[in-house]
Amino acid sequence: MLIDTPICDFGWQAPSFSLPDPSGQLFSSSDLMGKNGMVVAFICNHCPYVKAIINRLVADADTLKDAGVSLVAIMSNDYQRYPEDSPEKMSEFSRQHHMTFPYLIDETQQVARAFGAVCTPDFFGLNADGQLHYRGRLDDGGMAGEGRSQAELVDGMMQMMTTGTGPEHQIPSMGCSVKWRG
Repeated sequence: MLIDTPICDFGWQAPSFSLPDPSGQLFSSSDLMGKNGMVVAFICNHCPYVKAIINRLVADADTLKDAGVSLVAIMSNDYQRYPEDSPEKMSEFSRQHHMTFPYLIDETQQVARAFGAVCTPDFFGLNADGQLHYRGRLDDGGMAGEGRSQAELVDGMMQMMTTGTGPEHQIPSMGCSVKWRG
């Protein structure tokens, strides 16, 4: 089912979290925070919307990293019902797409609920204090990625670093609903 994200609640304080990657290594939000902020991206392996943007997301993560903004991806789907999203498949997906950022498992779904994540992909652009300044789509490239003229997530984070706040107008991300436990 296609879902759009809510509008950005500027200044909302993101909750802290500690989650494992598929190998069991724990990562905390405080350790992941970049000097200029962090993007928390709720994604999964099986969603056609994520599959359509993943290579652009990886490229944008490198651009953001160069600007002092880290990116972390979190998979919150019920992988018992959606085995394509299992930890083993997450590792394969990460390798296949040359992801240079942590891809973490939110098995209890508590982090997704605390953030108010609704779909995959769902992006939360935070300043260095963990306050929300971007809650929009990755870019205007759509499912095919052809004709991408604006890297909206990157541009929004760069604006936040320059002006102290994200863009007033943000186009919601859209994708498949988070697969909640039954």
